[in-house]
Amino acid sequence: MKLTGERVRFGLAVFGLTALVVFVLSSCSDSKPDASPSNGTSSSGPGQSSGPGQSSGTPVPSASTPVLTALPTPSTPWPTPKVTGAPADDAPLADRITFAISKQTQIAAGRAARTTVKCPGIDKVETAGQHKLDCTVTYAGKPFTGTLTVDSKQYTASYKFTSEEVAIVRAKVVDAVLRAASDAATVTCEMEDVGIVVHSGLPIGCNVTTTGNAVQEYRAQVTGNGQVTVKKA
Repeated sequence: MKLTGERVRFGLAVFGLTALVVFVLSSCSDSKPDASPSNGTSSSGPGQSSGPGQSSGTPVPSASTPVLTALPTPSTPWPTPKVTGAPADDAPLADRITFAISKQTQIAAGRAARTTVKCPGIDKVETAGQHKLDCTVTYAGKPFTGTLTVDSKQYTASYKFTSEEVAIVRAKVVDAVLRAASDAATVTCEMEDVGIVVHSGLPIGCNVTTTGNAVQEYRAQVTGNGQVTVKKA
């Protein structure tokens, strides 16, 4: 994730980061069947069940193919979460920066959730000079790390927050898969409800079951700002 703030006077302007298979078992035997009674009649009368190893004549029901309904394809973009709790314009620089990181984290993830940003030493970033801090961002209980760089001057300051990781909710990934797949009845993705992913690493694997009961594999790649691109495997 990358977040950059431009220089401003007496403040900080924040811009967006950069078949079921049924087996029918029939018993068989190597021994010869018992001889019929001398009178030629069957040992089993009408309505009686057959003996061991003999078919009862009752047909075995076959499994019916389940009827699957296609999921609707999303018609509107994934909604941008509404993030509250912005500090006042004259709040300390540290408060405004941590809120900006928290806000962009929630927007990238796709859902507003409790987010904390801890950057030891951030209370000193108003001091003139360059500051480089290690930060831990915790989104919905899931932490990831990043680096905050602040360049402070007498009346202006600029900052940049970067991380190899990004938080994202599974629902947002599933939404992206539905936009790429056709005739999908179910979508399952290999991730928890909230995931922390390396945006330059391996994609998230997803399986799509179509209404025709075919299973197709897809791969979802999450960028640093939370965009999800999907390709068929």
